Amino acid sequence: MDQPSLSYRPLYQQIKEVLLQRIVSGEWAPGTFIPSESALAKEYQVSVGTLRKALDSLASDNVVIRYQGKGTVVATHDQDSSLFRFFHLTRLDGTRSLPTSRILVRERRPANEEEMEVLGLEDADDVIHIRRVRELDERPALLEDVVVAATRFPTLESLPETLPNTLYQLYQQRFGCNVSHAEERLFAVAAGKDEAHHLEIDEGSPILEIRRVARDIQEQALEYRVSRCETRHHCYFNEL
Repeated sequence: MDQPSLSYRPLYQQIKEVLLQRIVSGEWAPGTFIPSESALAKEYQVSVGTLRKALDSLASDNVVIRYQGKGTVVATHDQDSSLFRFFHLTRLDGTRSLPTSRILVRERRPANEEEMEVLGLEDADDVIHIRRVRELDERPALLEDVVVAATRFPTLESLPETLPNTLYQLYQQRFGCNVSHAEERLFAVAAGKDEAHHLEIDEGSPILEIRRVARDIQEQALEYRVSRCETRHHCYFNEL
């Protein structure tokens, strides 16, 4: 195995980075099994324990999924798993349901200053902007603005004609962009005119604003999403 320049890094971390590059390059596509622990350990001339630790670290980063007795699969986004992993709005009693989406805006436009900073874009870059209302129990629960770089998601402003409820699955299957993890910041804000109209609440009502940056396995920002949530019937739930 070629040794990385940062030779002081733990050996399992070096192996993890090599395996990650093979996934990023497309050698192992999402949904496929990678070679066995023993085969990879032999290939890189390390112990099975070191190789296993590297795979466990990739699994904790949601890059691969480990199946006891079957092997290790490059992670994919299916509709249900993506929704329940990244969607944290629940009823006040703690029960969960799947949202439905209604598209309000779907356009290609120049990036604003905030979007350029978050997504790492240049002044002349365009973004695809999707605004939608997400309903729970047939009630509007979120007003959501989703922004991605047009260079990474060409044609998204018009194709596919009907957007799926789960965008992360679409990103992966159509554009080869895999969301590995996301960071969220929560704010308490007052509903403006748009929020009041689309969420069917009074202007000035307290709502929850969630700003999310979704990243790939190389830590590049893929999506910037701002969700405004009504809090009369739903709350943000995250189990630690």
